[in-house]
Amino acid sequence: MKPADDAPSRPAPSGGEGAQAPHPARETALAWSHHLARDRRRSPHTVRAYAATAHRLIDFLAEHLGGPVGAEALAGLEAADLRAFLAQRRAEGLGNGSAARELSAVRGFLGFAAGEGAPPRLRGPKRPRSVPRPVSPDDAVSLAAEAGEDAAAEWIAARDEAVLLLLYGSGLRVAEALGLTGAALPLGETLTVTGKRSKTRVVPLLGPVREAIGRYLALCPYPASREAPLFRGARGGPLNGEMIRRAVRRARVRLGLSDRTTPHALRHSFATHLLGRGADLRSLQELLGHASLSSTQIYTAVDAAHLMDVYRSAHPRA
Repeated sequence: MKPADDAPSRPAPSGGEGAQAPHPARETALAWSHHLARDRRRSPHTVRAYAATAHRLIDFLAEHLGGPVGAEALAGLEAADLRAFLAQRRAEGLGNGSAARELSAVRGFLGFAAGEGAPPRLRGPKRPRSVPRPVSPDDAVSLAAEAGEDAAAEWIAARDEAVLLLLYGSGLRVAEALGLTGAALPLGETLTVTGKRSKTRVVPLLGPVREAIGRYLALCPYPASREAPLFRGARGGPLNGEMIRRAVRRARVRLGLSDRTTPHALRHSFATHLLGRGADLRSLQELLGHASLSSTQIYTAVDAAHLMDVYRSAHPRA
């Protein structure tokens, strides 16, 4: 497969299957990764991360149990074995959030390996629920305009501005925006996007966002077609999300914005500003493409935090 345009160079991944000691459980890990990709429709990034965790567990168990790791060894695991695995990962510098994700992957792998059986139960580390930091409407627009200041071509500057306005104006994830094709044209007042697990949803497309995308398309040297990416890389291929993140990092430094001002923060800002103007949680859930309402409820904390800031700065007795 041809790599995406603008793709940054990366070191080769370590710990590939070819470099791993043979164990019967490796086949189970491979089957599990295929199951995640094919049946669960998890993203390639998630599949890679979960498979890496499964192989780390197998490597640990080989030393911990002192023998080859197969189906019988996986079925015989106890909570103490998993605690030992997590303790080793903690010693390697794993934080609470990463440890919780690691444990989730281990549970999934052992549940897949057990079939009808049940994997050992182990309570995960508590993760403090972080509250997203919204960007003000003016800062969001300024960030989008500033992102293209050092672009190599005018059409690339227009592209970066259009992508960032789309994230803020419609609440899209970066991958959702970059996954759009020419089939979205001509643009109307709404846009159909494909999100996580291949679920589609309809989001609003504001006039200024349509205009920004129109400017980019007028300048782009590559013709739009139904099958081609809407947002192109410098050589005409798919645009890599890292290019957008790099542009934002440079722009936020010039604007003096927090290092927590990321492309994803624009999606948080979309949600926070809608909630502050009266949107209900169910509607917000649909617009964001959240599978669970609990994922959306975090934005109530954002809005409450903003109200407290306003109260403290404005109330004479605060």
